[in-house]
Amino acid sequence: MTAQLEEVVGEAVEHVCPLPHIPEAVSVVRRRVRAVLAGWNLTPGLAEDALLVVSELVTNAVVHARPPAVLRLSRAVDGRNVLRVEVTDTGAATPDGPPVAERCTDEHGRGLCIVTALAAECGTRVHAGGTTRWAELHAA
Repeated sequence: MTAQLEEVVGEAVEHVCPLPHIPEAVSVVRRRVRAVLAGWNLTPGLAEDALLVVSELVTNAVVHARPPAVLRLSRAVDGRNVLRVEVTDTGAATPDGPPVAERCTDEHGRGLCIVTALAAECGTRVHAGGTTRWAELHAA
């Protein structure tokens, strides 16, 4: 696995981790993220939701996206207890297909439904470098 970076940026703590384009990346990244979140002293519920969101977005990148991909976690340190999860890849955004409610009943494609259910906000941003899928989770 490649190097990781954690730093304070403005009023947020950020952790960046390049993602290998292999299925095994999901479990490796999940273990690393669990350690990062433990160090950030998040509530157990927020940490577990974040791990699930990370798993789904990383799986999506490994299965459907174009490498290279990068996971970025950021936590507001201004007392808001907001966690942002982003996965960026170099591919163009693909059509999202049927509405989320319809996809949630399909055998495959439920990952984004899970992300939508757990996140306070989520979305996709297309930019010159590729596509970023993101989710923000707020503590209860």
